[in-house]
Amino acid sequence: MKYNLELTDILVLVLYFVFIVWFGIRSSKKGSNSTKDYFLAGRNMTWPVIGFSLFAASISSTTLIGKSGDAYSTGIAVFNYDLISVLVMVFFAMFFLPFYIKSGIFTIPEFLQKRFDKRSRYYFSFITLMGSTFLDAAGALYAASLLMKLVFPSMTIVELSVIFAVIVAAYTIPGGLSAAIKVDLIQGILLLVGTFILTYLAMENGGIAHLKNLLLEGDMMMKLIRPLNDESVPWLGLIVGIPILGFYFWGNNQVLVQRVLTAKSIDHGRKGILLVGFFTVLILFIIIFPAVVGKHLYPDLPKNDMIYPKLVIELMPVGLLGLMLAAMVAALTSSLSALLSSVATLFTMDFYVQFKKEASQKEQVYVGKIVSVVVLVLAVLWVPFVSKFDSLLKYYQEMLSYIAPPVVAVFFLGVFWKRINKHGAFWGLMGGAFAAVLTIFLRVAFGVELLGDIHFLLKVPFYFVFSSVIIILVSLFTAPDDQEAIKDFIWTRKIYDQETLELKGVPFYKNFRFWSLALVVFCFLVLFLYQ
Repeated sequence: MKYNLELTDILVLVLYFVFIVWFGIRSSKKGSNSTKDYFLAGRNMTWPVIGFSLFAASISSTTLIGKSGDAYSTGIAVFNYDLISVLVMVFFAMFFLPFYIKSGIFTIPEFLQKRFDKRSRYYFSFITLMGSTFLDAAGALYAASLLMKLVFPSMTIVELSVIFAVIVAAYTIPGGLSAAIKVDLIQGILLLVGTFILTYLAMENGGIAHLKNLLLEGDMMMKLIRPLNDESVPWLGLIVGIPILGFYFWGNNQVLVQRVLTAKSIDHGRKGILLVGFFTVLILFIIIFPAVVGKHLYPDLPKNDMIYPKLVIELMPVGLLGLMLAAMVAALTSSLSALLSSVATLFTMDFYVQFKKEASQKEQVYVGKIVSVVVLVLAVLWVPFVSKFDSLLKYYQEMLSYIAPPVVAVFFLGVFWKRINKHGAFWGLMGGAFAAVLTIFLRVAFGVELLGDIHFLLKVPFYFVFSSVIIILVSLFTAPDDQEAIKDFIWTRKIYDQETLELKGVPFYKNFRFWSLALVVFCFLVLFLYQ
C-alpha cells in the first residue's frame, strides 16, 4: 500500500507543527519564573479551557491507538473504560476536587503529606515519576512515531521519537503549564473536528449499514456487557475493576489533575471535569465505532493498533489527510506535553524543594525545565521496549493494575475515615508495592500467576482489598493522627449541606449538580442501549 502524502498534506502537517510551536511560545505565561505561573498557569483558568485541555491530554496513545486497536479486534466493550470513568469523574468532582483546590497543593502526592506524612508523599511521587516516564511518555512517543512511520517508512521509530520529543519540548519547557494548556485548547478543538470528519467518512463508506447489521444480529462486537469469561471486559470487571483504575486515572493522576488545579475556583474546576466527561462519552462515536467499521473494511491488518492510522490514510481526502494526521499527532503530543509539566512539578515540588528549602522560585522553575529534558531523553531511550508488548493498551493496563489499587485505597480511606492514620497509609502503600513486585517476580521467574489465570480487571480488587486491610489494621493498632491537623481533609455531611445552601438560587444550568446528574443519566442510557 502506498502511504506517500501529497504535497498539500505535507504542507498542512508542517504548517501545523510550526504554528503549534509558535503559539505555545507566544502563550507562555509572562513572569514564568514564578512557580505558580510556570507549574499551575497562575491558577486562573476557566472551565472551558480546563475541559478542552483535559480532553486533549487524556486522549493519549492508549486511547487513540490502543483503544481503537482493541475495538478492532473485540468490539465496543473497550469503551467501558471510558463510560465507567465518566461516572468516576462525577464522583471525583463532587467529593475530592474541593479538597485538592482548597489545600493549595501543586502535586497530588503533596495532598498525601497534608493528610498523612512525607513518607507517603515521597513514595507516591516516586512511582508517579517512574510511571509517567516509562509508561506514559514512552508510550506517547511510540504511538506518534508509529503513526508517522506510515508516512515516512524510511525513518526508524527512534528517529521519529526524537523529532516529536523536540517539537513538544520547544513550547512546553520554555512556557510551562500555561503554554501547554493553551496549546491543548487548540489541539482539543482540532482533534474533535478531525475525528468527527473521519467518523462521517467511515459511516459513508458502508459504516452505518455494517453497524446496523451487527446490532440487529446481536453480534458481541456491539455489546458493552460481556460474559464473565470475556477476554476483553468481563461484566464483573465493570463493577470491581474499572472504577478503581478510573479513579486513579482521573483522581490521582498528576498529569490530568494538575490541569484542574489551575482552575480559578472550585466551580470552574468541577465544570471543567464535567465538560471533559461529556467529551469522553463521544469517544464511542468518534474512535470506537470507526474502529469497528474498520474491521469490516480492512479485516486483515497485521497489527490491531494500526487500524486508526489506516482509516485516516485510506479515507481522508487530500488536504484533510494532512489535517487529520495533525489532529492525531495533536492528541499524542498533548498527552506528552501534559506529562512534561507534571513530572517537572513532581520532582521540583516533592523532592528538590523538600531538600533545598531555600531554593528561589526562579531556581525551582530552572530545575523543572532540566527535569523535563531528562524525562524526554529517558522516554526516547525506552521507546524500543514498548514495541515488545502485544499492544499499547495491554502495556498500559498491565502496569496500571499493579500501581493503582493501593494508591486509590489510601485516598478513599483517608478522605472518608478520620481514624486512618499516617502509619496505616504508608504501610498500605508498601504492602501494595510488595504484592506488585511479588506478582511480577513469580511470573518472570517461574511463570506462575499469583492470583491465577483470571482477567486483570478481576485481579485489581484483590490488590485493593489487600492494601485496604493493611491500612485499616495498622491504623487501628497505632495512635490516631492529630484530629485538628487533619480536619480540613476529611469529608463530612456538613460539607455537602453547606454546598447545598450555597447553590440555592443558582439557575439549574449553572449548577454543577444538575450537569452531574445529566452526565450520569447519559452514561446509563448508553449502557442500556448497548448492553
